[in-house]
Amino acid sequence: MSAAALTALATPVAISLRELIAEKPAGERIKLSTPRIKAAAIGGHLSPFKGRGVEFDESRPYQEGDDLRTMDWRVTARSGKPHTKVFREERNRPVLIWLDTGASMLFATRGAYKAVVAARMAALIAWSAVANGDQLGGLVFNESAHEELRPRLGRRAALRLLKLVAASPAWHGRSVAGGPNPALAALERLARVARPGSLVFLLSDFTALEAPFERRLRQLASHCDVQLVQLFDPVEAELPPPGRYRIAMGKRMLTIDTSDEAMRERYRAAFEQRRNALRMLARLPGMRFIACATDDDPALVLMRHYARR
Repeated sequence: MSAAALTALATPVAISLRELIAEKPAGERIKLSTPRIKAAAIGGHLSPFKGRGVEFDESRPYQEGDDLRTMDWRVTARSGKPHTKVFREERNRPVLIWLDTGASMLFATRGAYKAVVAARMAALIAWSAVANGDQLGGLVFNESAHEELRPRLGRRAALRLLKLVAASPAWHGRSVAGGPNPALAALERLARVARPGSLVFLLSDFTALEAPFERRLRQLASHCDVQLVQLFDPVEAELPPPGRYRIAMGKRMLTIDTSDEAMRERYRAAFEQRRNALRMLARLPGMRFIACATDDDPALVLMRHYARR
């Protein structure tokens, strides 16, 4: 995170509504897609995201739950396997933000907590969606709380979502470690509210990237455009030089010893394995991967990502 961005934060371990509202000018400069306007009276842009609409996009293998009315019978007959048509639709698409503020997100050795950086990115996405005329909704969750908002249009939708973010119990040390996987439960709830064609941002460190979670991701990406945004601290990717270190994680203090070279290599390999799993998922239709470190400026991360696209 740039020095100016970090200085603007009142504290690197929590976020306030005022700070999230202050992201509005930067968010309005970020374009979450490259629109091709065809009919402004129908919608603000031609959505490149999956959904039943007016322009044929591609054929893909049939998946359970697909509408039988969109079956591509020619491709099915030619290939011998059922295929369905995917369309591109002109509309004000729903943008959904899935924000993880769980215990593992309350950590950083540089910059700000992963959850704080994720909250800032959520604000940037929200303001960008409002500026583009898109509907905005979201889910904010941790081990002890879960709040969700259905997609709505306008500035009021952004303020409602950002109020939820600022009110998260995570900022007051009330996130409880352990218990059932809250990320999987939140993803299942998201899958029930995400309409076909939605643009979905998943903001998390994905420490709970297990088989059931991956299956839900694949199902979601079959009818939505999913952006996997991995928040990480540089120390999670590579341990510091050999020695003993005390680190804070939420209200807990931990001591780590990095002297064992074999342990350092296992640690690095475990992080790379999780990141590679996310990258492999992002190669599937409907998914993209974005990495953001705790000392990155989330506005620059988003702008660079969408400039490349």
